[in-house]
Amino acid sequence: MLKYTLNRLLLAIPTLLLVSIIVFGLIRLIPGDPAQLMLGDLGDPVALERLRHAMGLDRPVAMQYLVWLGKVARGDFGVSILQQRAVSEILISSLGVTASLVLPAMLLASLLAIPAGMLAAWRQNTAVDVGVVTLAIACLSIPSFWLGLVFLLVFGVWLDLLPVVGYVSLADAPIEGLRYLLLPVCALALIETGVIIRMARASTIEVLRLEYVTHARAKGLGEATVARRHVLKNAMAPTWTMIGLTLGSLLGGAVVIETVFTLPGLGRLMVDSIFARDYPVIQGCMLLVTAIYVIVNLLVELCYPLLDPRVRPQ
Repeated sequence: MLKYTLNRLLLAIPTLLLVSIIVFGLIRLIPGDPAQLMLGDLGDPVALERLRHAMGLDRPVAMQYLVWLGKVARGDFGVSILQQRAVSEILISSLGVTASLVLPAMLLASLLAIPAGMLAAWRQNTAVDVGVVTLAIACLSIPSFWLGLVFLLVFGVWLDLLPVVGYVSLADAPIEGLRYLLLPVCALALIETGVIIRMARASTIEVLRLEYVTHARAKGLGEATVARRHVLKNAMAPTWTMIGLTLGSLLGGAVVIETVFTLPGLGRLMVDSIFARDYPVIQGCMLLVTAIYVIVNLLVELCYPLLDPRVRPQ
């Protein structure tokens, strides 16, 4: 298991380096001069050259990348042009908001969707199967912004049960923070439930058709025992992969839900920074989003031997 883990970690390092090169190159392709943006249109040419030198913009691109990579390795993403704060501080704050939204939503969606998908597979071509599949299709078809607005209208305006605008940190006020997060978490969980239901159903149907399941039933094992011992683990691998991909994507920024519910998360930060042409924050957001995606998928791979008995660490 240790060798398997080290191999996967070593494979992730070149991926992260390649991602850093791509992010750095994309930012350099954006028209405009960051130093000019910081000083404004009326900036003194001498001050502009001094600032360009201080930011290292007068060096060769390769040297700029190496200097930037060294700073990133130490956790220094630069200073925001707009907010005049450390980018790392802004990213940590925004990522905390996104994580407090995404992690409970994915947990809730998984707890609802996996049993529903397996039940639909077990009752294939029955009314239960049709009902679950219809629910999954409905969840997939509903736009997230529309569902969020409906939740705000019904539970926030008509019933006046929950707040509709703003955000309160869970660390500062746990109860009040939960009230602000309840609607966006439920909206996001409902949207993602459809994807997981379909994957859990498809993988379970595939496993149910295998010979060892038929053999287990022929030995007289009950359906609950067959499901627990022979179906669940073998059907979880594709579903687990889908959960990992979805989690990585959402941690990168559930921008629509964050915008509808005015949450200061990572996705909304990136959009606002793009409009403000805040290059250090854009660069930091892009690097963090891709790093999260790589790390989440790495963790999924490391969990495969624990979830799928057919996978054996080499």
